[in-house]
Amino acid sequence: MSRLLGAELIKLRTTRTFYALAGAAIGISLLITILVASLEEPTKDSVVTDVFQNDASTLFIMILAIVGITGEWRHRTITSSLLAAPDRILFLTAKTLAFAAAGALLSIAISISIGIVGYAILEFRDQVTPELGEVVEQFARNAGVAALLGAFGVGVGSLVRNQPTAIVAILIVAFVVDPVLGNLVPEVDRYSPVGALPSAIQGLNADDVGTPDVDFLAVLPAIAAMLAWIGAMFAGGAALLRSRDVE
Repeated sequence: MSRLLGAELIKLRTTRTFYALAGAAIGISLLITILVASLEEPTKDSVVTDVFQNDASTLFIMILAIVGITGEWRHRTITSSLLAAPDRILFLTAKTLAFAAAGALLSIAISISIGIVGYAILEFRDQVTPELGEVVEQFARNAGVAALLGAFGVGVGSLVRNQPTAIVAILIVAFVVDPVLGNLVPEVDRYSPVGALPSAIQGLNADDVGTPDVDFLAVLPAIAAMLAWIGAMFAGGAALLRSRDVE
């Protein structure tokens, strides 16, 4: 298993797509942090959420995970991958763990960047700054969510193997379906794996994300619900992978 995981991590870090999406995530996170820290006057209670929570890794790692797994079929490398790792469940497990690790590492890189920039700008403007422990806790929550969404993205891509379809579908769910559910069926939206659950784990409240009617779960139940989503997607993807021939 360690050999498979190592191979997946090597494959991940040697692709241009990873660096392109990682660079975009870091750039967007920094831009938002710079604008908020420069223009807003956060309070002691809101400064962590306003300035240090601007981590775009969650969306980008989910897309990267979808690209990573669907690319095996798009570029017809799935056959050679499975020849090297005949156990298809272990292959999918290695993919899932690799993108979970990549999500956490990307989030940590973003956290270091926005932490340095955020503190520097707030200090320069003589604005309130949070305790380091509060910021570290927020960064840990962000990294955990990025890891979970990396694993979730692999599950999505293992079920929807057409790469453009999978990416468009997850974007529609995240930016169209989820907000609609949050306003029309909030009792359902609280279990959304791309909306309420990640927000709950990050310690946000419903007003912060524009769905004031949604009653977020507590952190531990939200983590359990996310793991249930990942497990269900993994099971479905594994069943398809085992039952279908590859070319």
